[in-house]
Amino acid sequence: MSPGEPSRKSRAWFAAGIVAFLALSIGRLAAHPAPFSYLDIQIGSNGLSGRLVLHSIDLAHDLRIADPSQLANPAFVNERQAAIASLMGPRVGLELDGVPAPWNVVGAQPLPEQDGVELRWEARADRIPGRLTLKAHVFPYDPNHQTFVNVYEQGELVRQAVLSRDRTGLDFYTGTRQGTLAVLQAFTASGVHHIAIGPDHILFIVGLLLLGGSIPRLLGIITAFTLGHSVTLALATLRILDPPGHLVEPAIALSIVYIGADNLLVGSSGRDVRPWVALGFGLVHGFGFASVLRETGLPDHALGLSLFAFNLGVEIGQALIVVIVASALAMLRRRNAAVARQVAIAGSITVMLAGAFWFFERVL
Repeated sequence: MSPGEPSRKSRAWFAAGIVAFLALSIGRLAAHPAPFSYLDIQIGSNGLSGRLVLHSIDLAHDLRIADPSQLANPAFVNERQAAIASLMGPRVGLELDGVPAPWNVVGAQPLPEQDGVELRWEARADRIPGRLTLKAHVFPYDPNHQTFVNVYEQGELVRQAVLSRDRTGLDFYTGTRQGTLAVLQAFTASGVHHIAIGPDHILFIVGLLLLGGSIPRLLGIITAFTLGHSVTLALATLRILDPPGHLVEPAIALSIVYIGADNLLVGSSGRDVRPWVALGFGLVHGFGFASVLRETGLPDHALGLSLFAFNLGVEIGQALIVVIVASALAMLRRRNAAVARQVAIAGSITVMLAGAFWFFERVL
């Protein structure tokens, strides 16, 4: 045996092992389907209709059918139509204008070429809805499963989305007058809600109010803030200018530090540049608002209206804060001006410390 012969045999065995591994891997891939399902939704004057396509292996798993190939038999699928509908009913939920819309399976058939089963369904309604809400988690046992959704209005494809374990729902607004009103209502409420749950934005606004002033002047300062964030909110939402969150969030925290420090400096210098500060830092806060607004899901056909409604909601939320905080501070000044000045100083220091905490937290 020559010195090189053992190495040639070793290489041959190694190559054979690689081929065997690839063959087994390909066999496993062929035996396990891509974890997808498909949901088509047709919106019409009489309600909703569509189809739901489920992969045979996923369906067999949850129905405890030992041989998934049985689901290629029309008679077998027909016998189990009620069981399939019962399985899917709680996993696919529809709401029309906030009201649950039960859907009914009106037919089922196998799709052998797709290794799947198609359910035809409908949900009756007396008019075209303004807002359609879908909640779908079709096969919870598989964490990688995805559902591809197509929404049609008047026969035209108007919305596509992919639902998964991390995103189980979507809202769709129709192109009707009811849809326009639904957009206005939903995004205005979203703007108010975002201000109510955003402690950093609230503290920034409170910092702007600590030095006092008439209600019209304070509302003017807050409106300057709204003008600023409206510009960058639109730019970021349209992806024209969209800085990363790891820069935006610390910058928002620094704006809070600045407004607290500026309040203390104003107390000694007498100057008041709050409208300009609000306008300038509104540009920064707008980028933060945009990330929230994108998660809500903007309707393409009513993009301008949804941006306007969200900004309107933010302005309403801010105005409520102005009226409440400014009225309380004004009452305190009338009763005891010295105490009111101490509150303004303590409040400004608190604003600075909170902003500094958020800055280091967001950077580190």
